[in-house]
Amino acid sequence: MRAPAAALFADDPRGAALHRAIAARVEALGEVEERASRTQIAYRHRRTFAIVWRPGMVVRSDVPVVLSIALPRPDPSPRWKQVAHPSPRVWMHHLEVRDASEVDDAVDAWLREAHAAAA
Repeated sequence: MRAPAAALFADDPRGAALHRAIAARVEALGEVEERASRTQIAYRHRRTFAIVWRPGMVVRSDVPVVLSIALPRPDPSPRWKQVAHPSPRVWMHHLEVRDASEVDDAVDAWLREAHAAAA
């Protein structure tokens, strides 16, 4: 785990493990830039396509990690906690992640689509 990500999850081993599972999938996509802030890690491929964040740092929540994925379309999966439409060509999909098993083939497909759309 890179230093900014390690700092974000320093007091949360469960969140750190979930972030590592997500980061491994993101890094397998190829060219990706990681940008960290106090509350989140953004992954970019010209534009941001995925964000890992700790909801408990922003709102009251027991969810260790949320993975937000920017898709060029709304996805109908019932797994999404929320889907927002912040701009004409982006639908931001928010997935609560409580266990590494949830970072699966569907997440891979969404990340691949988001990565391609961000190029």
